Amino acid sequence: MLLVLLLCYGCGQSQQNTISLHGEWKVKLDSTNVGDSENWASTNFQGRTINLPGTLDDAGIGTPNTLKPELNNYVLSNLTRKHQYIGKAWYQKEIEIPKTWTSKEIKIALERVIWESTVYIDGTEIGKRESLVGNHEYNLTKVLTPGKHLLTICIDNSNKYPLINVAGSRYPDSVNQDMAHAYTNHTQIKWNGIIGDISLRATEPTTPLNLQIYPNTKNNSLEITFESQGNQEKEILLEIADKEGGIMHSEKVRQNNSDKKEVRLHIEKPQKMEFWDEFNPKLYEARLISKSDTLTRTFGYRKVAQDSGKLTINDKRVFLRGNLECSIFPLTGYPPMNKEGWASLLEQAKAYGLNHLRFHSWCPPKAAFEAADDAGFYLQVELPHWSLRVGEDSKTTDFLRNEAEKMLRDYGNHPSFIFMALGNELQGDISVLNKMTAELKKKDNRHLYATTAFSFQKPTGERPETEDEYFVAQWTDKGWIRGQGIFNDKPPHFNADYSANSDHIEIPLISHEIGQYAVYPDMSEISKYTGVLEPLNFIAIRNDLQKKGLLDLADDFTNASGKLAALLYKEEIERALKTPSFDGFQLLQLQDFPGQGTALVGLLNAFWESKGAISAEEFRKFNSEVVPLIRFEKAVYESGETFIASVEVANFFKEMPAQKLNWSITDASGDTLQHGSMNKVDLKLGNNLELGKIEFPITVDTANKYKVAVAVEGTAYKNSWPIWAYPTNPAITTEEVVVTSSIDQAAIALKKGLKVFLNPNPKTLQGIEGRFVPVFWSPVHFPNQPSTMGLLMDDKHPAFAKFPTGTHSNWQWWELCINSKSINIDSLNVEPIVRVIDNFVTNRSLSNVFEAKVGKGKLVVSSIDLFSNLKDRPVARQLRHSILQYMASDAFVPSKSITIGDLQKVTEKSGENEFSTKDIYD
Repeated sequence: MLLVLLLCYGCGQSQQNTISLHGEWKVKLDSTNVGDSENWASTNFQGRTINLPGTLDDAGIGTPNTLKPELNNYVLSNLTRKHQYIGKAWYQKEIEIPKTWTSKEIKIALERVIWESTVYIDGTEIGKRESLVGNHEYNLTKVLTPGKHLLTICIDNSNKYPLINVAGSRYPDSVNQDMAHAYTNHTQIKWNGIIGDISLRATEPTTPLNLQIYPNTKNNSLEITFESQGNQEKEILLEIADKEGGIMHSEKVRQNNSDKKEVRLHIEKPQKMEFWDEFNPKLYEARLISKSDTLTRTFGYRKVAQDSGKLTINDKRVFLRGNLECSIFPLTGYPPMNKEGWASLLEQAKAYGLNHLRFHSWCPPKAAFEAADDAGFYLQVELPHWSLRVGEDSKTTDFLRNEAEKMLRDYGNHPSFIFMALGNELQGDISVLNKMTAELKKKDNRHLYATTAFSFQKPTGERPETEDEYFVAQWTDKGWIRGQGIFNDKPPHFNADYSANSDHIEIPLISHEIGQYAVYPDMSEISKYTGVLEPLNFIAIRNDLQKKGLLDLADDFTNASGKLAALLYKEEIERALKTPSFDGFQLLQLQDFPGQGTALVGLLNAFWESKGAISAEEFRKFNSEVVPLIRFEKAVYESGETFIASVEVANFFKEMPAQKLNWSITDASGDTLQHGSMNKVDLKLGNNLELGKIEFPITVDTANKYKVAVAVEGTAYKNSWPIWAYPTNPAITTEEVVVTSSIDQAAIALKKGLKVFLNPNPKTLQGIEGRFVPVFWSPVHFPNQPSTMGLLMDDKHPAFAKFPTGTHSNWQWWELCINSKSINIDSLNVEPIVRVIDNFVTNRSLSNVFEAKVGKGKLVVSSIDLFSNLKDRPVARQLRHSILQYMASDAFVPSKSITIGDLQKVTEKSGENEFSTKDIYD
């Protein structure tokens, strides 16, 4: 009977004890900082109206943008705010307190503010709060009596602690130099307003606070703590319930006799309580029910730990298939504050096989944790911190320490809150980070902690710090553990992993920000920006393409560069899955990053919409809880060789005994050349090495592309890989074509009306160094890099009749790209056979194989080396054969004309337009 009465009374009181302050407010900007001295809070001021929750940007208030869509670092820095304001803004609203709130404790909560708030009641300052990670809360009990009052809130979004941030000096506008995603214009904008819940709440002075639930899976128990506010109500009711309302535990709890003391309870785990994880996101509620109120917190019963250096959840090995989330929400410039918005994002992430998000240098709102709890998604949250000067300022350190404690208090119950790092790529006094991490570990054992998500400071970035419970890195003291240092520098090989550089790490290891392969901007995206941000960067690129006559190719540039990025992401992920000492990866990233020089590295756009390069279904084949994998030596084979692959499965789902693995090899027509099975294979949790072998003798007279596929029978788990097979002796000369590396000899033959294949040594040519991988991150953010974005071909062009290819770069093109120069053909009236996609800053028309008429003669120029050491270069040999066969045929009818003089201007060696191939981190 007591339970029923408490429940009914508490529910009714809860509805009456909250007043929403959502709606219309008055706002007044204080750019000259006179609001305090002129006492704006004491009277109703005349201001514009604004709806809160919301921002000045939402309301169109601030300095209007004056930038034009031009290709410069101002515009290409990031999306452009239509209105911008940094400083104090005063918000005012009349409120009315009901008589029923007499003798109650009254608080106001402002959910999510940048950066500082000051609250006034009837002109009296109540206090200030500063936080980028959670609610700004004030106790108004002493100043609010029944009746009407004037509530004024001053929000100051200026930079309160500059040392939390690294400055991006490449960006000329100082307001755009802050990089940490909690305070930046590169992703989330530096908005002014209140974007979440704004409410007054009345409770009894004795209502408990800070309910925390600590699962103890070792002892099959729960530890529950809360803060007792006084002894007027000596007993309250503790309930544990499932989400369907079923009561699993109920007991009366006696509060302490003295004020504000922690109450700590130990109860046995209810018998039917299930573990929470990605496959079973079971949630429960803990309730403290008093006569006046009910305090409820959602939790999951789970444990995150390490076992012999392996990451485990509930004592079961886990592999993180992660992605960064950098507060990228281009319609509003701030994150969704409702669970539905985050649920939609997580649904798309899960569709692509992800189970983990890293919130880079920021902490998401409560709604994100709630959605992740429901979805079984693992989160890494971080302090608003990306600094190279850690520990230099004690006030900054104190601010960060307070932010960390607030994150644990506000979000610590959420089972999705798995990891916490103190910031991104931190440098400075690392002892400060170790000390803070030790404090957090002692305070709350529900999470794993790291001093930093990687660091360029050595030795911190090369091996774990003393207090690290997991380690995020792009390299160790033994070398790279992501593809950036490998995929362009070494021939394609698929039999390797990162074990040699990672096996010695003794705590869970996650590879840092893998990917970052730039995709050409999608011009169709421009119309989607209907909110507070203008895509002037996209518009400037579109205008430049139009001026240069390349706009019709923009969609093809996006598609071809996207498909190249997709195959690189595939190999990145598969290498990670093959590495037994890895516990996960964090992609940078599946979706575009609109800032830092327009870093469009996503296979999805900034709205989490597909660009068409790869479907979610295809992506999941190599990025899911179970992934068939093979190890093989290379992508290219010659007739007479044998393709050999070892088969394995990365299984992070459950034990799968007695499975049947089917494999097949098919040709370009879809005909099966060979197939086989592996029976009664036990797929244990983890990386299952050497489950069987595939052997396939290569015998071809013509070049072909094959698909090797492996599937777990009766499941959706399947994967495939391309390989190429070439004959050993294709004709590499023909009587009908003059083959030369000399422009002078080519000129003589062309004057005679002959067909000429001109293939100079690329080292003698003016042009851009050939490269297989595309731009890293952004050509604006990292300008000193070879800056092309893959190849574009018409796969139906007769020049490729004997050379199987798609429309984009694939692994067989690797050695051709490396041994080439990209020639600027802007001034040449030629037809590219192989286009090289330039970066979006320069937008040059580039090619490494093109054709034209020269007087009475016909010419194909290749700036790919198709002449040296052809015996050991089957791809170069085959492409040369295919081009010469095309030139000898009636199909070779170039439609455009140039002179030898035109050609000499762009092909003769000069020191201009050269790019260093030195690694950007050297």
